[in-house]
Amino acid sequence: MPTMQQKMAEYGFESNDNYDYHVRCLLASQLSGIRCLNIDGENERRNTAFANALAQALEYSHILYYDFTQQDPPASVVIVEDEGETPVTETPSAFERIMIESCAFSEAETTILILDQLQATDFANHLRLYQFISTVSWTIQDTCYTANPKNLLLFLISSQPLYHSLRKSCFKVWVESSSKNSIQYHPEDFNLSDDALPMMESFYLLFTHLGHAPTYSEYAKIFHDAQYHIHTIDELRYSLFGWVEALDQAALFATQLQHPLEMTLQAIEHYIGMDEVEIASTQLQPE
Repeated sequence: MPTMQQKMAEYGFESNDNYDYHVRCLLASQLSGIRCLNIDGENERRNTAFANALAQALEYSHILYYDFTQQDPPASVVIVEDEGETPVTETPSAFERIMIESCAFSEAETTILILDQLQATDFANHLRLYQFISTVSWTIQDTCYTANPKNLLLFLISSQPLYHSLRKSCFKVWVESSSKNSIQYHPEDFNLSDDALPMMESFYLLFTHLGHAPTYSEYAKIFHDAQYHIHTIDELRYSLFGWVEALDQAALFATQLQHPLEMTLQAIEHYIGMDEVEIASTQLQPE
C-alpha cells in the first residue's frame, strides 16, 4: 500500500519530507469544533500544491477550493414585490456559497475545504471563520448552516499571519520551499548499474555544497541527462537548474562550486566511458 508521501507525490506534491506525523496530530485532535490545518511556508503556491495533494491523498469524498484573490462576478439581485414593499435579496458570493456547500456535503460525507490566500480577504472573514470553527455554524442572511465536525476538515493558507484566535484553533504545518531531508539512493533505485555509484555519490556531494536535497523524480531526470546530454560544466548547470525546484541559479555560478561541478562532470564522463566499454564488449562477444 502506498505511503502518504507516495500518494501525495502522485497528486503533484513531491518531497523528501514526511508529513505523516502532522496528519495524525490533525486527525486525532480532541476538538469540539472543526479540525483545521494552517499550511504555512515561504512558497505560497507550493503550499497550495501541498494542500491539494494532501486532500487527494486522504481520499475524502468532496474537495472544495476557494482562492480569495479571485474576482467574484457581480452579485445578482432578486426583487420580490409584497404589498407595496420591495425586499431585495442578493445572491451569496462565491465564498459564501462554498461555505454553504461545505456544510451541506459534510452532513453525510467526508469533505475538505481549502481556503487559499486568506491575506487578501477582510479581517471580518477571519473573525467569521474563527466563529465557524468554534460553533460549526455559518450564518448568512439570517440563515444558519451547520457543518458536521466529524466529516469536515478545513485547510487555511495565507502569506500573512492569521488572526490570533483563528491561528490558535489550527494545527500548523510548515511546508519547505525545497526538501531538506536528504536521501542517499542506490543505483538499482534508478535501474542503473553498480558502476553508477561513484557518479551518484558525486552528485550527492554537489548537492550538499548547494544545500539542497533533490527528490526521487528530480534525481531521475538529472541522471537521464547525465547519461545522454551532459558534456560540459554549463550543460551540467542547465540540467541542475532545469530540474531541481527552488535551486538558486546564482549559486550554480559561485566560485566555490566550480570544483564540485568539475568533479561531478569527471564522474559522469567516467561512468559513461565505462558504460560504452561494456556495451562495445557485449557487441563483440561471439554468438
